[in-house]
Amino acid sequence: MKRKVCLMFLFCVILLSVPAVYGQGVKGGPDPSTIRDPELEKDSLHNLEVARNYFKLKKAYVAALNRLEEIIAGNPTFSRIEEVYLMAGQSCLWLAEGKGKQRSEQYKAARTPEQFREMGREYLSRLVNEYPNGQYTKTAEEQLRALGGPLPKEDRP
Repeated sequence: MKRKVCLMFLFCVILLSVPAVYGQGVKGGPDPSTIRDPELEKDSLHNLEVARNYFKLKKAYVAALNRLEEIIAGNPTFSRIEEVYLMAGQSCLWLAEGKGKQRSEQYKAARTPEQFREMGREYLSRLVNEYPNGQYTKTAEEQLRALGGPLPKEDRP
């Protein structure tokens, strides 16, 4: 009888200690680069939707660029930052070409077409360099070919 009680006790100790031992194999926590503030993500997503509306439907590239730059400055770890870089780059390139319903002079700082082209190249280069396997990378690479290719990482601010 004592033997059965001892075996039962030993079995319970082993059974209860397995989860503790198993849990010790976990190292660290979530990757800090993927920890996102839900409120900031929500705000950035709203800005992206507004920018997408300006960009695609209204052809208002200055307004779209302003919203996109707000996302880049305020939430650089945004879950959809690749799309933000692509749209910001395209907005700059199209402003340089005089496309859209807004004049480039409406942008917050006076820029020449060459400066807009360089801004666009910087945004698209950032996309290509930081997300080489991203879903928008091929599109960015195609547009960068006409501009002389992407800028190396160290040339960007």
